Amino acid sequence: MSKIERPRILRLDVPIEGKADREALRGALLAARASELSELQRRAARHSFGYGSDTARETMSDEVAVRRRRWEMLGRLLAALNQAPAPDD
Repeated sequence: MSKIERPRILRLDVPIEGKADREALRGALLAARASELSELQRRAARHSFGYGSDTARETMSDEVAVRRRRWEMLGRLLAALNQAPAPDD
């Protein structure tokens, strides 16, 4: 029987010196998320089209799962940033 883990909260303190820093961070997270989505789609397509050996496809499945998790975590970071109080300018 597998143990079900409760979600935990990770708190990060990121120094923000104003609106420009916040927008720069948001842009960086959006760019990283877009990159992850592109790679996720590329690897998922290769897997679904049956490229490579059985072993290679197993590896691709693992890579797709890792990319999906990374993409989702970047989405969570963006959501948290969007919900955070805006710095006073």
